Amino acid sequence: MLWLIVIVVVLILAFVFLYNGLVQSRNRVDNAWSQVDVQLNRRYDLIPNLVETVKGYASHEQETFEKVVAARNAAVAAGGPTEQAQADNVLTGMLRQIFALAEAYPDLKANQNFQDLQAQLSETENKVAVARQIYNDTVLTYNNKVQTIPSSLVAGVTGFQTRPFFDAPGGAEEAPSVQF
Repeated sequence: MLWLIVIVVVLILAFVFLYNGLVQSRNRVDNAWSQVDVQLNRRYDLIPNLVETVKGYASHEQETFEKVVAARNAAVAAGGPTEQAQADNVLTGMLRQIFALAEAYPDLKANQNFQDLQAQLSETENKVAVARQIYNDTVLTYNNKVQTIPSSLVAGVTGFQTRPFFDAPGGAEEAPSVQF
């Protein structure tokens, strides 16, 4: 009878230990996503300033500006890593068009405000890449716990599910390069 009590206590302790590990991992994923979100929001805040600066030099490119603003708004409204990655891909393409416009306007390329915004955006792109890598590493650890035995048994009973990775948009593995 005593051995039965010991086995039950060990099983309960194992369940609690595994459950707490899953909760901690899930919280790390949420925290890592918050860091990605902070950097993405910083990026989104820089874009209107960049568009306004470029508008002063290339006002006839109204369609490009509207597309950039629409892509930014879609990215801001996106929810979760999967939607965010898709919206980010579109926004990155639009930003490349803005930087391509700058190549056609030497006065714009020489504008200090434009240069500062480009530098800030490049720095932010690097921070987004680092935050995305940390998030994906954290998701990998969490997903491994959710999918491997014995913690998968606890995860299944308590409703833990895998989380999606924040995949880098095509061609956005590095910050956009700007040449003066």
